[in-house]
Amino acid sequence: MLIGTFRHQVDEKKRMRVPSKLKESLGVGFIITKGTNGCLFAFSQDSFNEEVVEKTKNLSMFDAEVQKPLRILMSSAFETEEDNQGRILIPQELRTFASITKKIVFVGVGSRVEIWAEEVWDKYNEGTDFDEATKTLAGLGV
Repeated sequence: MLIGTFRHQVDEKKRMRVPSKLKESLGVGFIITKGTNGCLFAFSQDSFNEEVVEKTKNLSMFDAEVQKPLRILMSSAFETEEDNQGRILIPQELRTFASITKKIVFVGVGSRVEIWAEEVWDKYNEGTDFDEATKTLAGLGV
């Protein structure tokens, strides 16, 4: 299960360490792709296959409205590789998309991890009322 919030930094060579509590669930060679609200999504390979690939197999390749977001998502996805010290390098395109420069926040969201630039995450949460936010979840039966 992927839960919690962890604050880290990107090093001078644009590498980052994934928090050990999240890394165990994500596994080796996890997938990172563009996410929503200016963050990146990170999935274990199994979760990416279940959450994304399997659900898109039956979509028509001739439906342009479906194919464009699918292409954007899949073309931005990459399989991570760790160096000898357990760090990964996020491609420049994804760092730019998520405004990642130095400080980052990892957020466990159940089946995925979100990677945020710290200032974007803080702004996203600014003024959030927890009780108001949970009303949406209650409406979904959570």
